[in-house]
Amino acid sequence: MKKGPKKRSLLSLGLVILLAACGGGETTTDTKDGTNAGTSEGEKTFKVGITQIVEHPSLDEATEGFKAALKEAGLEVEFVEENAQNDPSMNTTIAQNLVNDGVDLIFANSTPSAQAVKGATSDIPIIFTSVTDAVGAELIDSMESPGGNVTGTVDLHPDTIANTVAFLKAELGAKKVGTVYNTGEQNSVAQVEQMKTLLEEAGLELVEAAVSTSAEVKQATESLVGKVDSLYIITDNTVVSALESVIDVANSNQLPAMVGELDSVARGGLGAYGFEYYDIGYEAGEMAVKILNGEATPSEIPAAYPGNLKLLINKSTAETLNLEIKDSWNAEIYE
Repeated sequence: MKKGPKKRSLLSLGLVILLAACGGGETTTDTKDGTNAGTSEGEKTFKVGITQIVEHPSLDEATEGFKAALKEAGLEVEFVEENAQNDPSMNTTIAQNLVNDGVDLIFANSTPSAQAVKGATSDIPIIFTSVTDAVGAELIDSMESPGGNVTGTVDLHPDTIANTVAFLKAELGAKKVGTVYNTGEQNSVAQVEQMKTLLEEAGLELVEAAVSTSAEVKQATESLVGKVDSLYIITDNTVVSALESVIDVANSNQLPAMVGELDSVARGGLGAYGFEYYDIGYEAGEMAVKILNGEATPSEIPAAYPGNLKLLINKSTAETLNLEIKDSWNAEIYE
């Protein structure tokens, strides 16, 4: 907490003693976002580390939701925020720095971020979000019983990929579906494997294009032109951070591009079965509040799937592709 200036006169000292005797010990401490939180003298100020793999709207919204949950719970928090800008070595360094800084809890926003901090500490509580397959990423033992010092909220509703595949086939008449993803992201590999299985069961073919950096995304998308009749871009951090280049290629070649989250619809994707990333970040923040208040440990808090799955369609993109938005889709419209 911030300390006030030293009292230099006996009169000032007397006033301080008088106020203390009358119960006037309330102070305010500035939080990092500039707000003043009234707290009782001696209340703990928690130091919470935030590590995020890259900047893009979905992850940014999740972080805002997380911070809002802690603020609304009335906790006094100093946030230590870091962004790896999709650099694996920086991601590892950030994790170690947060551990060395002695934070009370770490919020890891993305699979790579969560894996890095788990590798750096088995003692500090870790809350993740924007993780697709937390068990496959070896972050937790199971969704119901996480075990260890890690729990959080995943960003893949069990029905998301199945609903999207069904939409591609039934409503868009797709036969060959293209996807671009980073094979170095475990969350993406898990989604592609699920997508491939479901597409094959539906009698459709998946055509893959791999990238390792966001600079490769446009060329990889262009390599799919002429080979596919539609695209499905999953929640791959590398690709989503360069999503506009995908949309430019797709629209220029009349390829419907379904995407993995609602924020990507706002950026030009045709449509997505999704949810608000702010909400899963907020729920992760509620988990953090329980831990910081001493109400539970990470191993006692089940990891959670997102709720409120809905179909969102971009009206402008549909018009560009000469697609009619049907009432039977039961979709919300982004205009």
